[in-house]
Amino acid sequence: MKQKAPSRFKGLMKFDQEAGRFPASRAGMIVFMIFLFIALFAGILAPYGPNERFAPFESPSHSHFLGTNDMGHDILTELIYGSRVSLLVGILTACLATGLGLVIGLVSGYFRGITDEVLMAVTDIFLMIPRIPLVIICAVFLRSSYWLIILVLGLLWWTTTVRIVRSKVLQIREMGFIVSAETLGFSKFHILFSEILPNTVFVIIPKFMLTVASAMIAEASLSFLGLGDPSSKSWGMMIRYAFERGGFIRDMWWWYIPPGLCITVCVLSIVLMSFSLENSVDRFTDIFRGLIPSFTRMRRD
Repeated sequence: MKQKAPSRFKGLMKFDQEAGRFPASRAGMIVFMIFLFIALFAGILAPYGPNERFAPFESPSHSHFLGTNDMGHDILTELIYGSRVSLLVGILTACLATGLGLVIGLVSGYFRGITDEVLMAVTDIFLMIPRIPLVIICAVFLRSSYWLIILVLGLLWWTTTVRIVRSKVLQIREMGFIVSAETLGFSKFHILFSEILPNTVFVIIPKFMLTVASAMIAEASLSFLGLGDPSSKSWGMMIRYAFERGGFIRDMWWWYIPPGLCITVCVLSIVLMSFSLENSVDRFTDIFRGLIPSFTRMRRD
């Protein structure tokens, strides 16, 4: 007799089958996982240490696949280590912005009334604040660091997440299983975080991915303007140094094109995953129910 596969493994198999129907999503996932792997194991994959120096302005060769910069640092090594900074800024900014937007959206959509009005008024105020100019001002008057960029971007980019979560919560709170939970006397905290929250995850995930991509682009732009942390090289900082220290004048394409390609390809992979999930939320919701049966409790009347 054949034994039935556990529901969690069935969910994994179904997810793999469904992912095959979205080649763009699968391609984006593979590319992003490659970048994530490079960032996590940069110390192993990099051919040299980040502070090792060689002859400056070397062309690509067998010993230096992307040549060296003006300081004699191996450009391939910088490219590999730069993935850590760029991805770290993107992911941490998205975590902060999504976390704030999620909590405010849940509270605003569930309690409604005066609470909703006050929180939406605060959200509208934050929407009017220019993000990049504020980061530039903070970087000028404070010490430039990636933690400052993460903090400012995260505290400003939660507004769109609030609106998405709030609209979903307003829809869910009128459903039968929420009314039943309230009738049975469950606490509001339990209803918010055990009943409503799991059913908003599949709306939040695409928004989280887009926030990662937006934060990476913002970090690269700010680093190119000289507002990044000079002690930690990111892909954007590599392009700035190439522009500032003769890489463009000397036509050293191997110095400025690779980091630009990495930013473009990594952001594109995230956007592909996000769009594929966003356009098939219901289908992927059913799939993830098989992956984590207790994660969502949506019931059909």
